[in-house]
Amino acid sequence: MGNYFLQYPKSSIPKARRLRKEMTIAERKLWSKLRSNAMGVHFRRQVPFGKYILDFFSFKAKLVIELDGSQHYTESGRARDAIRDQYLREHGLTILRFSDHEFLSNPSGVMEKIYENVHHIEDSVEGS
Repeated sequence: MGNYFLQYPKSSIPKARRLRKEMTIAERKLWSKLRSNAMGVHFRRQVPFGKYILDFFSFKAKLVIELDGSQHYTESGRARDAIRDQYLREHGLTILRFSDHEFLSNPSGVMEKIYENVHHIEDSVEGS
């Protein structure tokens, strides 16, 4: 994954920068929790990866967290997400998807799931 991480279309950089500035309420609240490094891993926002931009990404944990708005819950949105998720898994990443509503209504539950995944991944690597 090392070299591939850097291989993304340069045209995606302006979009990533725009998305970093134009956070939704859910993204802003999740980012305030993730950026503290309380889980022991560093997360970045709106990271280009191949032809995609990842909402939140920890390189160390190989973990992608996606906060999805309503456009992801249409038939075409689910189909696009399935293709995207398969691509990311093929590159060794774990993807966690949460709806904006799910995070805003149960932030502690979402954070617990993220924490469990971060530490499950770390335990797997240490046990290898």
